[in-house]
Amino acid sequence: MSMTVYKIDPIQDHRWTEFLNKHPEASVFHTSGWMDALQRTYDYNPVVFTTSPPEGELRNGLPFCRIANWLTGRRLVSLPFSDHCAPLVENSAELTCMLKSLQREVAEKKWNYAEIRAGDLHLPSNANFEKAKSYSLHKLDLRPNLDELFRSLHKDCVQRKIHRAEREGLSYEEGSEDSLLRKFYHLLLITRRRHGLAPQPVRWFRNLIACLGDKVKIRVASKDGHPVASILTLRHQRTLVYKYGCSDHHFNNLGGTHLLMWKAIQEAKNDRLDEFDMGRSDSDNPGLIAFKDRWGAARSTLFYLRYPLPQSPTISEAMPGNVAKYIFAHAPDSLLAATGNILYKYMG
Repeated sequence: MSMTVYKIDPIQDHRWTEFLNKHPEASVFHTSGWMDALQRTYDYNPVVFTTSPPEGELRNGLPFCRIANWLTGRRLVSLPFSDHCAPLVENSAELTCMLKSLQREVAEKKWNYAEIRAGDLHLPSNANFEKAKSYSLHKLDLRPNLDELFRSLHKDCVQRKIHRAEREGLSYEEGSEDSLLRKFYHLLLITRRRHGLAPQPVRWFRNLIACLGDKVKIRVASKDGHPVASILTLRHQRTLVYKYGCSDHHFNNLGGTHLLMWKAIQEAKNDRLDEFDMGRSDSDNPGLIAFKDRWGAARSTLFYLRYPLPQSPTISEAMPGNVAKYIFAHAPDSLLAATGNILYKYMG
C-alpha cells in the first residue's frame, strides 16, 4: 500500500514527545532533548520521517539529523553520537514507505548516504540498505532483586572491585551541577589522551544537561578529595543508559568505576527501572566488551545500515590516524580540548 511520507521538526512539533512517551521502544536518543543538544552543539538539523499527516496523531517516526560540511560531506544519520536509534513503526509497510522516501531524498538532495543505527532491525528485502558497521550492545535486565543482580556479577573482576572501593573509603557525589561537570571533564581529558582520541566538547555536556534536565546524572568517585572515576548516565522512561565513563588510570585499582556502576544499578532498582543499557562497544575493543560481560549484561549485535554503502571509509571514520593519535596523546589539556571542540562537528 502506498502511503504519503511527511517530514516534521521533532523539536518544534509537540506530537513527537507525546508519541515517544507512549512508545515502548523509544529511547533517550529519540527524544527532542537529545536532538536539541545535537543542534545546539554541532548545528545538526533534525527531521523525522512519518506517514502520519500533519493534522493527525503521530503513529510512527524515523528521526535523522542532516549533517553537511566541507570536510565529511553531506549525510543523514539516525542519529549522530547515538548508540542506537531504531525506526519506531507499527509494521513493515510503514517502514518500506519511509525508506523509499528516504532514498528519494538522498538522490534528489545529493546526500552522500543515509545511515540508520538499527539494532537487529529486519528490513524489507527491497530496502537496499546494507550493513556498514557492527558493534556489541550490552543491556542488563534489572527485574531480578538486588541480591540476585550482585551474585550475577563476576566475582573477581567486579564484586571484589566494589568491595575494594568500599574499603578504600571512596567518596561519592552525584548530580549535574557545574562543579561535577568540571571533575568529569578533567577525567575525560585524561582518558581520551590515554587512548589517543579527541575529547567531546565540554559544551556538548552542558547542552545535554540544559536540554535533558534531570535525565542526565554525573557520578564521581574520589579518593582523599581527588576525583578518580566518573560516569555520565541518561534516563528515559524505565531505562537507565550508561553513556560516558572516564577515570584516572593511576587509581584504577581502587575500583572507582565499579563502585559508580553499582551505585547506578542500585538507584535504578530503587526507582523500579527495568533495564540498564550499557551501550555499544567497538568490535575491536575486547577489553570493553569483557568489562560489560562481567556485569551479567546480555550481549547482542548492533548493526548500522547505510544507503548507498560507501566504497571506502568516510573521512570521519578515518580520523584519527596514527599521527593524530600521537598528537592527542601528548597535547596539553587546553590544546586537547580545543581540538575536540573543532573536530567533533565533523565526526557525527
